[in-house]
Amino acid sequence: MQLDQPLSEKEFDELDNFLLSDRSPEDSMTMDHLHGYLTAIAIGPEPIMPNEWLSRVWGPDGKDAPKFKNAKEEERIVNLIMRFMNEVLVTFEVAPKEFEPLFVEHEVEGQTLIDAEAWCWGFWEGMELRPGSWDAIWDSEVGDLMRPIYLLGADEIEEDELPLVEDPVKAHKLGQELEANLPAIHKFWVPRRKAPVATLVRDEPKVGRNDDCPCGSGKKYKKCHGAENGAE
Repeated sequence: MQLDQPLSEKEFDELDNFLLSDRSPEDSMTMDHLHGYLTAIAIGPEPIMPNEWLSRVWGPDGKDAPKFKNAKEEERIVNLIMRFMNEVLVTFEVAPKEFEPLFVEHEVEGQTLIDAEAWCWGFWEGMELRPGSWDAIWDSEVGDLMRPIYLLGADEIEEDELPLVEDPVKAHKLGQELEANLPAIHKFWVPRRKAPVATLVRDEPKVGRNDDCPCGSGKKYKKCHGAENGAE
């Protein structure tokens, strides 16, 4: 299956079931938690490679790992996670205003309310991969866009802010506000997002210290141009 293919409903359930299974570490992310995490990575201030963020799907310290049946199953689950991430990336690239965070719903006194807390926990964990890099938006004129994420996702908030998240109706409104703010948060980072570090590709093989110098002098490289270049 190509990585640019969005998850089908069956595949979504497959990944969901695996994350909730006994073979996944106890602290593994749930689907809404994972979706928030991937969103922060996708729209944040700098690219983060999968080999850094993937291990934290299984726990906050990145040291736990699932008990896969075999290499084929591991490949399958990782593929589903990468496609889940690509859905986020593609949506923000082509239609950011249509992005829908994966919030859970619950019934409270006959009302269907959204619960965005786990999604925000994930977003917060995504930000903590590059904590200093997010300072620019917090300190900007649009810093208030981040307030719902802070209230619902931060490890600690002020005591006088607790009623905003403990009341299900107020927490529901924060979730709605957050969803409305995400396109603007993405827009803030687009011109500021750092490019991936380029890898230098040599046109010719590297000359070893004890090889003949390519200039044709007949001397060892370390005694000729290597000395001029400060080779050790």
